[in-house]
Amino acid sequence: MESSQKYLDPKILARLEGLRLRARRVVEGYVSGVHRSPYHGFSIEFAEHREYAPGDDLRYLDWKVFGRTDRYYLKQFEEETNLICYLVLDTSESMRYRSSAAAMSKLEYAQCTAAALAYLVLQQQDSVGLVTFDQEIRALVRPASSPSHIQQLIHVMDESAPERKTDSGAIFHDLAERFKKRGIVVILSDLFDDVAKMMTGLKHFRHRRHDVILLHVLDPAELDFPFRQITMFKGLEQLPEVVVDPRALRRAYLKEFGAYVHRLQQGCRMQQIDYSQVRTDQSLEVVLSTCLAPRM
Repeated sequence: MESSQKYLDPKILARLEGLRLRARRVVEGYVSGVHRSPYHGFSIEFAEHREYAPGDDLRYLDWKVFGRTDRYYLKQFEEETNLICYLVLDTSESMRYRSSAAAMSKLEYAQCTAAALAYLVLQQQDSVGLVTFDQEIRALVRPASSPSHIQQLIHVMDESAPERKTDSGAIFHDLAERFKKRGIVVILSDLFDDVAKMMTGLKHFRHRRHDVILLHVLDPAELDFPFRQITMFKGLEQLPEVVVDPRALRRAYLKEFGAYVHRLQQGCRMQQIDYSQVRTDQSLEVVLSTCLAPRM
């Protein structure tokens, strides 16, 4: 199976028809498009007046204001720009996990989600880039808007090897400095890391005025803990194997896991970050519709 077919199911793409990725806030781009720019020019939609300065284009003088105030003011308008979407994909070892209840591992599901998002962004003639990471940045594909760009993104995802630990907080700080133009940062990760460190990295994105979407990719077994028999749990990211009776710790696990998710959600609310919990047994079109429809 070709990589594009592996990640992009034509039936799912058909059901996503009409969905668009829209920014909630001002973004920057390379060329004219459908999103608001922070830069003022003399086109599209009126924004405000500013006082005339020698050398300004007299075509934009507001003569009505001059008639009332006897002072020269120019009309300023908001330019528009294309959107830049940065896809940030966690390829650490814990993303390999797949229980019997899910058709794909967390990484495979995140890859399909990222590919579908890239397809939608390119269809709306905007730019999309990709970063894969674990404890280091493994690949960085700069944003582009060419329809053929998706093949490069899929190739990079296909080369991902989930073998190492993660260090999300440090990676987010690094990327916040690398992403020079503000845009939408979509993070696809199981977020199995220190919440406080991750939140400081996410705050850095917001400080740089990026619009952030956090897709928390989880296997249903991690959420429901359905295990009943004596089970050997294999440690990932250099953690040891443990044999336990899951019935004895299910309540404590669910309580701890719930508290961890609550800290994440609370931190995201404070930073105006869109948080969505994504189960790998959900259909992809339901997940993307739930995430994108409120932005339309």
